[in-house]
Amino acid sequence: MSFSSLGLSEAIVRAVTERGYTIPTPIQTQAIPAVLSGGDLMAGAQTGTGKTAGFVLPILQRLSEKPAPAQHGRPPAHQPIRALILTPTRELAAQVEESVREYGKHLHLHSMVMFGGVNINPQIQRLRGRIDILVATPGRLLDHVQQKTLDLAHVEILVLDEADRMLDMGFIRDIRKILALLPRHRQNLLFSATFSDEIKALADGLLHRPALIEVARRNATADTVAQKVYPVDRDKKRQLLAHLIQEKQWFQVLVFTRTKHGANRLAEQLTKDGITALAIHGNKSQAARTRALAEFKSGELQVLVATDIAARGIDISELPHVVNYELPNVPEDYVHRIGRTGRAGCEGEAVSLVCVDEHKFLADIERLIKRKLPREVVPGFEPDPNARPEPIQLRSQEHQRGRGPGRGAQPRGEGAARAPAKPQVAPGGGRRPGATPAKPGGRPPVQHRSGGRNR
Repeated sequence: MSFSSLGLSEAIVRAVTERGYTIPTPIQTQAIPAVLSGGDLMAGAQTGTGKTAGFVLPILQRLSEKPAPAQHGRPPAHQPIRALILTPTRELAAQVEESVREYGKHLHLHSMVMFGGVNINPQIQRLRGRIDILVATPGRLLDHVQQKTLDLAHVEILVLDEADRMLDMGFIRDIRKILALLPRHRQNLLFSATFSDEIKALADGLLHRPALIEVARRNATADTVAQKVYPVDRDKKRQLLAHLIQEKQWFQVLVFTRTKHGANRLAEQLTKDGITALAIHGNKSQAARTRALAEFKSGELQVLVATDIAARGIDISELPHVVNYELPNVPEDYVHRIGRTGRAGCEGEAVSLVCVDEHKFLADIERLIKRKLPREVVPGFEPDPNARPEPIQLRSQEHQRGRGPGRGAQPRGEGAARAPAKPQVAPGGGRRPGATPAKPGGRPPVQHRSGGRNR
């Protein structure tokens, strides 16, 4: 099957071909016709399956074949935003908007990316021109709404990308506020790597008779990723990681830690070991994060040490190695982490350095993915069989000590978090005629914080 057979125009197919793609992936084969039909969509797909093109391409097609409705009193440059794509992090927003520009380069459509951690004034200036497709993080979007620099009253298509992560990060209240600003009649597309009960509740209030696509078993890991566990004592992890990188001559290694402090410390230690490494997390400036990611993509940087939230949106073709320096305490995060490699049919390797403290985390992960991961003990790094587990400081504990947020919160610089809440959709949140609107009863008023936070 070809992209042209899916109903895409010659201009879009030409842009896709110029990026080196000729055969659509399974999620694209199913999602593109579904979006082109104009109906709502709920799609589940592992990261790296090509889901971004699965909604970007048909959105470009729909907007290009139907001109924007004329708005009386508006000059042509100030036509309203027609498609809104919400993402949980800056990196993912930038990645998605880059795809919009690349795939739409032969069309007369204009896009913009909007996120926090940078000066808001250039964004305000840009909004004075024509923007057909806006890619944004929820917090900064609401900053613009508060300053009355943004009009969402004519959005035709809404996309919630990585909806599961947005709920994990406490964005449900922001999402509800945004939904209340959108027109009732629109197309809604929800993409999620996992379908939790919370995601289903959000979908029930947002989507009307959606097409349902799930191209991979829920919470499954990609078959193209070779997974392995290296048992090791907690105080020998850094030496083992350096040994593996140097002995196996690994390059472009994405390493995960649980905390921002741990990411900084590990990057500094690896650099002292002669391995070029930088950390990327919410306390880093946007300029520093962009620079580190660019050096990692180009191959100048051997190791990028990241926290879970900062790594969302890292899309590197043929990324060969992902290392769990510390296992996540939430097993679904393991699936997200190793999904950074083995993308789009390429092979990848995901290894985990596991000490006695993390045995329960490992058991939870294996229960989730329904497989036992192979173990390999490296000579010279044999774990002490008499070692006793010690309590692990989780992100929520780190937050209580004033170092950063816990699960369900957002690091400063990536968007202020709200406490997780049960997904509820504001009245008018995407229901079509004849559907029963969500009821507002019993919901406490939501206060939108202003000032003193970067989104």
